[in-house]
Amino acid sequence: MCTVVLLACLPFLKGAVNAVQCNKRHGNQRSFLADSSYKTIHILVALCDNKYQGIVPVPAGIGNGQNPNTNLYWGCGYGVRTYFKKSKEWTFLESRQVDSTRPERLIFRHVSKPFYLIADAYDGKKIRECTLDFLRSSSGEWKDSLKIRNKTLGLSGHANLIVYIGHDGLMDFSLDESFRNTDKRKRDVAILACYSKRFFSPHLRSANVNPILWTTHLMCPEAYTIHDALSGYLQNETNEQVRTRAAKAYSRYLKCSEKAARKLLVTGW
Repeated sequence: MCTVVLLACLPFLKGAVNAVQCNKRHGNQRSFLADSSYKTIHILVALCDNKYQGIVPVPAGIGNGQNPNTNLYWGCGYGVRTYFKKSKEWTFLESRQVDSTRPERLIFRHVSKPFYLIADAYDGKKIRECTLDFLRSSSGEWKDSLKIRNKTLGLSGHANLIVYIGHDGLMDFSLDESFRNTDKRKRDVAILACYSKRFFSPHLRSANVNPILWTTHLMCPEAYTIHDALSGYLQNETNEQVRTRAAKAYSRYLKCSEKAARKLLVTGW
């Protein structure tokens, strides 16, 4: 009888251990009261890294995962920091350093919609941590918040949309954790990484997410794709309409056909 009870409790115990490990790195989750007049988008960017990721090497300057300023996915012309700062749709508010894992956090506010966008750059060496944070946030296991200008904004599992951008680390390493939804809330997610639907879907099946955008093949996860997808998302467009915007942007910048871009960028399960 005791053995049966213990086995039945194993999934719960495993989840508790995961939560403890997550809180140990990020700090304990505090009570949360968001400014309900605003919604948030949280983007997690694993910086491109020739040394610590299984990627086809890029030029050294843009493939240094410890230098956000010149990184392909952050400081370069089509990186998240540079592209969104130049966008007419978003107002840049400030930059912060979170910790050694996340050397830079950017905070933007949309020019007309009640949305904030928070983008975190993860040291390329810490791609595993970035992947885990994304999955834990998607399931609601990890929740966070930040204060800016007398407002409290929801991050991670408190965010309305959670986005992963970068190399697909799940092609290089495996995860033993399960990511089960903790609060019955369905979160919107997007994953711009190579073969992201194939490699992330097994981990997100039990997380109760709405995948608005992910990929079926190799891809370049630069910022224009998510930027244009967000333009539709903020207007409450359907997943298919958001996907179309993303595909058009990808086609335009990568000089490929829209048909090819639509085969690459897909939505839903």
